[in-house]
Amino acid sequence: MTSQPGGDTPIADAWMLDHRPPEQRAGIAARLFEAGLSPDQLADALADAGDALYAASRAGDEDWTAPFGGPLGVALLAAEVSALAAHLNSRASAVRALAVDALLDDYSAVAVASALGVSRQKVYDISKGGTPAAFIDITPWRQP
Repeated sequence: MTSQPGGDTPIADAWMLDHRPPEQRAGIAARLFEAGLSPDQLADALADAGDALYAASRAGDEDWTAPFGGPLGVALLAAEVSALAAHLNSRASAVRALAVDALLDDYSAVAVASALGVSRQKVYDISKGGTPAAFIDITPWRQP
């Protein structure tokens, strides 16, 4: 547990906000805590990639947001699912860029483009995206 302005926020757990930049985590944890969300609610939303939120929103119940802390809770949880999805997309793009860059060491851009089903110019664009960045090592649904 970390100490935050306004009180302790158990949501600032070791992994639940790792998909966010370190400088943003305290503020996000505080907002989630102030909205009455528990660490388990955040962990559940991340672990199922928002499936329960989506299912509840589609069920047609008038009070569908209640199990998730109301509309504010849903909005905050959905924002974290979205941020995680964006983070994982960036991570996959970085891995792809490194692989394409390695392919370009042995094959022409035309051959790589043909194998990937993209244009030659896209191969060059993809290969430029492999800069090192801080990404999570394990997705929430694989956490021990």
